[in-house]
Amino acid sequence: MLHPAPSYDTLCESFSWDIPKWYNMGVDVCDKWAEIDPDRIAIIDLTGDARIDVSFEVLKYLSDSLAQHLQEKGIGVGDRVGVFRTQSVWTAAAHIAIWKLGAISVPLFTLFRAEALLSRLNDAGAKAVCVDESSLQIITPFLDQLPAMEHVICPETTAFDQVSSGFEPYDTLADDPAILIYTSGTTGAPKGALLAHRTLLGHLPGVEMSHDFLPQKGDCLWTPADWAWIGGLLDVLMPGLHHGIPVVAARMKKFSATGCQEIIEKGGVRNVFFPPTALKMLKEEGVHIAGLRTVASGGEPLGRELVGWGKTALGLTINEFYGQTECNMVVSSCAKLFTSRNGCAGRIVPGHDVAVIDKNGLPTGCEGDIAVRRGSPVMMLEYWQNPTATRDKFRGNWLVMGDRGIMEDGFIRFVGREDDVITSAGYRIGPSAIENCLLGHEAVAAVAVVGKPDPKRTEIVKAYVKLSDGFTPGDALVKELQSHVKGALAAHEYPREVAFVDDLPMTVTGKIIRKELKARASAEAGAE
Repeated sequence: MLHPAPSYDTLCESFSWDIPKWYNMGVDVCDKWAEIDPDRIAIIDLTGDARIDVSFEVLKYLSDSLAQHLQEKGIGVGDRVGVFRTQSVWTAAAHIAIWKLGAISVPLFTLFRAEALLSRLNDAGAKAVCVDESSLQIITPFLDQLPAMEHVICPETTAFDQVSSGFEPYDTLADDPAILIYTSGTTGAPKGALLAHRTLLGHLPGVEMSHDFLPQKGDCLWTPADWAWIGGLLDVLMPGLHHGIPVVAARMKKFSATGCQEIIEKGGVRNVFFPPTALKMLKEEGVHIAGLRTVASGGEPLGRELVGWGKTALGLTINEFYGQTECNMVVSSCAKLFTSRNGCAGRIVPGHDVAVIDKNGLPTGCEGDIAVRRGSPVMMLEYWQNPTATRDKFRGNWLVMGDRGIMEDGFIRFVGREDDVITSAGYRIGPSAIENCLLGHEAVAAVAVVGKPDPKRTEIVKAYVKLSDGFTPGDALVKELQSHVKGALAAHEYPREVAFVDDLPMTVTGKIIRKELKARASAEAGAE
């Protein structure tokens, strides 16, 4: 756990890992508090009409009951169990129950349909899946295409055979596998990142830093991000339970500023993880939200405009963090400790060794690949049943994140995904800075920048722009946007082409799918 320090350097000097040999996430986030403070609130359930406060004692009862039920069904150490549910008390209990058995939970997003579910569940060889009534209807039609699947369990409608008072959690090593979470990356089929029990302990310093030294008195966590994603599960839910901080479970059928404000007020939320897309939508709605102590954000670069907006609309400095499913929360800002640099994700979280390396695996002061040295407790064990992909993820002792960056006096400046960097007339151009610049123009509601093949320049910068309400596409606006970038960034970075679109392709986690736009731009170039 991080403790407030007078400087970043002092914080790093005073930190050391304390990873026990034997460690079980389920016991840590639930049973620990049920024993020492059983009435402490674990989850504030806002999924129904009324607020329900669920104690750690109740969470332990639910998770033990489900664990015993799974055990009676033959689920044991190393078995994979899907969790195909949205935010709810039973979703938290399902993960905890699976970990207590020494089994491996496989988070699944409720917007997944046949192809996405089949690829993940079959690759994992899952023997069981925990569902709610809605997801049960989705998965039932193709259960016959899941040969390893033996049990589909809906806890809300399950009659548990015995009381769970006699259940004993399995003793797991900190290095034993606990979570198999699939990440698509930029190319190829989704890969399963296998995470150990220790991954939660590895997340804690980054979570604490991004929330200005969590926990503080009165803290209460929430995120609109689904708990099927690492940002919801391991950046919010499980760190909150580890620290005994209430975590709000809430559903929004459609994201809105009004919905966010209602959840924050009803749940007494003080700390939020907002993905960048959510912040952009709040900014577009012109919202002001009061009562928060901290807002953390990660997944895509924020940029100066969103950070500036946050100070006015939220009354605080948004702390940006950086990582990925395979090795998360390794870089972060911390407004209570230092002032972040514009365009930088933050500084290295204590306990991690992060560098920008060259093709030979050596740290460089120039643009290079962002990488994390082996040994970080947050680092994945491997890609599930994919030794080739696991090997290719490393360059010597460094796990390569797949992002380009520059190290500037200890700050990480994100340039872009390796596959997204644009090569134009000899310049290497990161799309993020151009996108953030364009978002600063009042006409731009959303934007994605890609490289379009060009016979003269190799590629040109092309921007796909979704306009704010009240603005009309036209040549005059194109020139205005181009001038805006030229004046703010550099002449060689302005978009030589601007296309106005109704919507941008997004992943289910709200990230722009640039490869679709790159394919569109390539097709346009081929037709010219």
